[in-house]
Amino acid sequence: MTEILIGRNDSASVSLDARYGNRHGMIAGATGTGKSVSLMVLAEGFSRLGVPCFLADAKGDLAGLSMAAAEPGDKLKARLAALKLNDWKAQANPVIFWDIYGKLGHPVRATISEMGPTLLGRVLELNDTQEGVLEVVFKVADEQGLLLLDLADLRALLSFAADNAKDMSKRYGLISPASIAAIQRALLKLESDGADSFFGEPALELTDLMRQDMSGRGVINVLAADQLILKPRLYSTFLLWLLSELFEQLPEVGDLDQPKMVFFFDEAHLLFGDASPALLQRVEQVVRLIRSKGVGVYFCSQNPDDVPGVILGQLGNRIQHALRAFTPRDQKAVKAAAETFVTNPGLDVVSAIGQLAVGEALASTLANGGVPTPVQRIMITTPCCRIGTITDAERATVRQRSPVGAKYDTAVNRDSAEEMLARRASEKAAASTSTAGSTTADTTSNPSPADATAGSNWGSAVRDAMFGTARRQGMIETMGKQVVRTVGSQIGRQILRGVMGGIFGGKR
Repeated sequence: MTEILIGRNDSASVSLDARYGNRHGMIAGATGTGKSVSLMVLAEGFSRLGVPCFLADAKGDLAGLSMAAAEPGDKLKARLAALKLNDWKAQANPVIFWDIYGKLGHPVRATISEMGPTLLGRVLELNDTQEGVLEVVFKVADEQGLLLLDLADLRALLSFAADNAKDMSKRYGLISPASIAAIQRALLKLESDGADSFFGEPALELTDLMRQDMSGRGVINVLAADQLILKPRLYSTFLLWLLSELFEQLPEVGDLDQPKMVFFFDEAHLLFGDASPALLQRVEQVVRLIRSKGVGVYFCSQNPDDVPGVILGQLGNRIQHALRAFTPRDQKAVKAAAETFVTNPGLDVVSAIGQLAVGEALASTLANGGVPTPVQRIMITTPCCRIGTITDAERATVRQRSPVGAKYDTAVNRDSAEEMLARRASEKAAASTSTAGSTTADTTSNPSPADATAGSNWGSAVRDAMFGTARRQGMIETMGKQVVRTVGSQIGRQILRGVMGGIFGGKR
């Protein structure tokens, strides 16, 4: 039987049986009580057994798993003696750093196609009608060979659906502009949370998370989540996609001697705070069923009731650090946490939760037959790695040694739906312009019979107007007569003025 030592007291020790590592777990406690150290202890233990781990680092202190602990001082030596850890040795763990934004680790990406309409619809909180429209859009993309890789591709395809809604509605059912607009607004919200960095290529391959180093130790994948945790929608999207991909791709294996992989999600209360009922339902479904794939999921939070009851009931291995009952809600949380443990006649759990020192915890794990053991008050063992953050230079060194850096650090932008649809539109516009130009040229060089007749009639009318016809005089004849008439009038007026002047004795 392979076990991971969690901690000891004067009379007993508590270990996690690797056979039940896929039965999930919970690490809870107030801020500063030692939750991160307990998480490190479990991650190191699984890594030593050859089990790859994945954990979200919300505060940056879990990066210390990549560095060996410092030489023990007097305080650490006393603790090691109390825990009877005679073979303790400082050592680093094999770690790969990841970051959705690509700053503190290798970028984590997924394509829109991999996400799929059902999961994407739940993340976007679409109603049934809108989710149906999204499914139609994905089907059109499949039929026309349009790759959906990033958010730009999906927006382009939604615009294409809006422009061709009439034809698509005849084939697939009504596609209303209102539904398309609602999906676009939901995508805008998701993009504002930074999802544009998450969707794209090269997409993460799960086999790269399930690695072992040359010595057979499981690789610990550390996701930088200090910024990501501030975007619950994007964090939920990533969590659901990752667990769903594992669930869909891994075969059924039943109960193994040890898990194939273990997930740790720190600050889980932030994950479930704004989650929709559909999202909670999906998480519950995945957590419940992924055990049969050999995957364990461990949540780390401040209060046990931060995790929904339907999910909390699936978590068989428990580590409870101190809770401070300063408010009525805190007192209620303490009682609720105490009730989740198997009772121990020699331990007042409610009182003990409020009295635990830093580095102490109440623990209960699954034993033979998957039966929970009575709760024990223990001192958590000490990890062999550094407890705390690492420097930028140390992180850069780990990244340079990574076996997957060359694969994921450079983004790939293949021709996909956005480029394909833009090319179609350009070709259609060019063809339309070419047709219009050809029609104009034909009209100019080859006038029609009607145009020729109209031109001939117009020329005749001009000649008749200028030179006249048998029935009416033309402009030239009219102008000539007018000139003669004007000259005659002027001469007549001069003669008349001469005659009248002679009669009345005026001057000429």
